[in-house]
Amino acid sequence: MFLENSTKKGWIEVICGSMFSGKTEELIRRMKRAKFANQRVEIFKPRIDVRYSEEEVVSHDSNAIRSTPVDSAQTILLMASDVDVVGIDEAQFFDEGIVEVCRKLADSGVRVILAGLDMDYLGKPFGPMPALMATAEYVTKVHAICVRCGNLAHHSHRLTADDKQVVLGAQDSYQPICRHCFAEAMKAKSSL
Repeated sequence: MFLENSTKKGWIEVICGSMFSGKTEELIRRMKRAKFANQRVEIFKPRIDVRYSEEEVVSHDSNAIRSTPVDSAQTILLMASDVDVVGIDEAQFFDEGIVEVCRKLADSGVRVILAGLDMDYLGKPFGPMPALMATAEYVTKVHAICVRCGNLAHHSHRLTADDKQVVLGAQDSYQPICRHCFAEAMKAKSSL
C-alpha cells in the first residue's frame, strides 16, 4: 500500500493535555500550515465524536477543518494513501491499533499529527495515548487554566455523575482544573 521513498522522512507528533487546553486548535493550526505549503493532507476523527460536527474537526473555540470520521484505526491506513500529512483528532478514543497504524504511516514517510487527552476524568492514562507518546518523535503538552484557582490545569474534571470512561461533552460536562484542585475534588467526591 505504501511505497518506500528514501527522500521522504516520516514522523509522529502528539499534542496532548486536558480538555480546553487547545489540543484541537493546535492540530488544526498545523494541518492548515501543511495545506498552505501545498502538502497533501488528510484529517481523521473517531466516528463517535459528534459533539460539534459529524464531518469536521472543531475546536471548543469553533475553529474547524474538514475531516473524515472513521470507525477504526485500520480504516485510516486504507484511506491515507498518497498523502504527506495525516492528522488524527481525539486519538484517545481509538483502540490500541492506532499505535501500529501511526508507525506504518511514519515508516512510509508520512508526517502524523495526533491530538488527544493524555488522562481520563479520573487522572489515569487514557487509552492508547501513553503508547503514542512513547512512540512519537515530538510530544507537545498543552495546558488549560484552572477554572477554580487560575493555575495551569492539566486535569479534565467531570461535572456529571456518570462513571463510564468515555462520556462526550464540553463545558456542560467538564472543567479544566489543576493538580491541587483535582485532589480536592476527588477527596470531596470520595467523602460522599
